[in-house]
Amino acid sequence: MRKPVVGIIGNQYLINDEYPVHAVGTMNSAAVAHVSGAVPMIVPTDPDMVDVDDLMEVCDGFVFTGGRPNVHPEEYGHAPTEAHGTFDRDRDRVALPLIRKCVERGQPILGICRGFQEVAVAMGCTLHPEIRDLPGRDNHRMPPDGTMEEKFELRHIVTLSEKGPFHRLWGKTEVLTNSLHGQGIEDVGPRVVIDGRAPDGTPEAIYVKDAPGFTLSVQWHPEWQAGIDPVSRPLFEAFGLAARDWASGERPFRKSA
Repeated sequence: MRKPVVGIIGNQYLINDEYPVHAVGTMNSAAVAHVSGAVPMIVPTDPDMVDVDDLMEVCDGFVFTGGRPNVHPEEYGHAPTEAHGTFDRDRDRVALPLIRKCVERGQPILGICRGFQEVAVAMGCTLHPEIRDLPGRDNHRMPPDGTMEEKFELRHIVTLSEKGPFHRLWGKTEVLTNSLHGQGIEDVGPRVVIDGRAPDGTPEAIYVKDAPGFTLSVQWHPEWQAGIDPVSRPLFEAFGLAARDWASGERPFRKSA
C-alpha cells in the first residue's frame, strides 16, 4: 500500500524582501514524513492556484500549520484592529472552506497554532486578538530572544478532560507543552469541544463534536522535536494512522471522540 499524502497548509513569504514563495517549516514536513509516516506536500495558499475539492482528491489528510499572519477577524464577524496583527486573506480563503469540507467528509485534519485557530473559526468560534491583555491570563507568546531550543521550551501544563480523546491519546490528564501564540478562542462554536486548557484557562486542545474523522487540534507547536517528544509523537502517529485509513478506503474512520 502506498504512503498517505498529507497536504501541509503553509504561508506566503518574501525571500530577500522581494521574491515571493509558498513555504512551510521543515519541522512540519519532518513530523509528517518521519512520525506520521506520510508523504508531505506543501499546499500553495492561493485560491487562484488551488481548488479545495481538487486538494481533497489529491491528499489523504491535511496539517494546518502555524504562521505569523492571523485569521482575519471578518471571518468571525469582528472588525480588524491594530491588536489583530497582520493577515493572509489568501490562506483564509483556502484553509477555512477546506476545513469545513474535511470535517463533513471525515477527511483527517490536524490544526497547529494558527491552524488550531483556523479550525476554531471555521467551526464558528471567535478569537481574542491578544489573550495576555485579558484579566488573569498569562503571556503565551514566543520569547523574543534566545535560541530555538529556548523559544520552543516546554512552558506550561495543559489539563485534559477525563476520558476525552486527548486523555485517551496520551493516557494522562496533564501534559507539558510549549507556548508560542498571542491569540486565543473567545466564544466557542457549537460543535467545538475544548478538551484541554492551560493553567490560566486558555483553550489549548479542541476537537469537532460528531465529526466522522480525525479533527484534533492544538494551540501549541507539537512539530518541534516531534520524533522524541512524548506528547508530540503520539499526536502525529494518531494523525498518520487516520490518514492511512483514509488512503486505504477504510470506513468508518476513527473518530475524534
